[in-house]
Amino acid sequence: MHNLDSDSEDELPPGWVEKSTDDGNVYFVNSGTNKIQWTHPRTGRKKIIPQDLPFGWTKTVDETGKTLYVQQETGNKTYVDPRLAFATEEKKHVNDFRQRFDSSTTAFQVLHGIDLSGKFALITGCNAGIGYETAKSLARHGCNILMANRNMEATKKAIADIVKETNASEDNLKSIHLDLASLESVKKCAMTVKTIFSDYLDILILNAAVFGLPYTETIDKLETTFQVNYLAHLYFTLLLEPLLKKGTRVIFVSSESHRFASLQNVFTQQNVAMTRDSYSSMMAYNNSKLYMVMIAKILSEEWRDKQICVNSLHPGNMVYTNLSKSWWLFRLLFFIVRPFTKSMQQAAATTVYTAVASELDHVTGLYFNNCYYCAPSELSRDEDLAWEVFTLSLKIIEERMGSDGIQKYIYKCMTRLNGEKK
Repeated sequence: MHNLDSDSEDELPPGWVEKSTDDGNVYFVNSGTNKIQWTHPRTGRKKIIPQDLPFGWTKTVDETGKTLYVQQETGNKTYVDPRLAFATEEKKHVNDFRQRFDSSTTAFQVLHGIDLSGKFALITGCNAGIGYETAKSLARHGCNILMANRNMEATKKAIADIVKETNASEDNLKSIHLDLASLESVKKCAMTVKTIFSDYLDILILNAAVFGLPYTETIDKLETTFQVNYLAHLYFTLLLEPLLKKGTRVIFVSSESHRFASLQNVFTQQNVAMTRDSYSSMMAYNNSKLYMVMIAKILSEEWRDKQICVNSLHPGNMVYTNLSKSWWLFRLLFFIVRPFTKSMQQAAATTVYTAVASELDHVTGLYFNNCYYCAPSELSRDEDLAWEVFTLSLKIIEERMGSDGIQKYIYKCMTRLNGEKK
């Protein structure tokens, strides 16, 4: 397993020590010559540390007035600033960060030392599976979680389980009804969320999904996988835009399956969902995940000036969750490959990483896998195609729900379309 506490390039030469200032800067001291410098003696780069102490640590002074750090849970004391464990190189470019984690990393390891007290996160589809593990991991570190799910009984049990397993406060875990198969439910939920989070939402994780369904239609007369996995999430996100401020992180949980999407015959009758005649459950899933990557990229550009960060990700290959419950053959296949896939903690790691990692401040428009960014499919990077999907998606929503909350994007799409026609 990758050693999370070691980095050979960062290793100091003999005789050098790393120290910190109160305002979050790192400096280096040569104990032999007493030489002091701001750059790493090996890499030549500056480093910075978080301004806040890691979760559970406090700062005091000893009897001589020297700064002393205390770990409240264990009582351990040290003169070494614990923030130095989370030092990062000062970026020359916003996307200039090194890989700290790998495919074996768990959400627990990603969150080590991080305090999320006072943070507010909304997660869809989190009463089981990866979403549940994500909510549990964030709650364990003090985050206030609003769990948006269709099954409220299961959500009530999930909250009780999280409280029992993490000692998180029940006051920090709330639930709200959200049925992604109903755009009216999406609108109602968004309106209620705005009353709960009257000012600011720190993290929005769009996690809910269905997989392997036969062709069915929602109450909105749309193919179910298309609406639940993608369209309803898009609508929900746009309606919640007033709560998204500088520093908010919006995370679209996609899949490596997006690389196998096919848009052949999809745009029939101005509808980006698959029709009954050409329907394939696997392809419907692949396409929905492609749309998630596309829309994450579009919104990252639309909200860049507001410093709202929008990214997409892949959590893990064939993770054994209730996602496969729709057909016995899928359940069997997922069961067979279970020993070779990620655990729930590992599968939640990338979602948690994109939600909280300090090096991802201001990072937007990327696709992540195994806690690091990678190039999404070539199809997802087709900007014109992505805007066509966006335009048709908004049209579908407008036909059923009107233009409230999405009007400015409809106008922008029409302006872009008219400009292309000229």
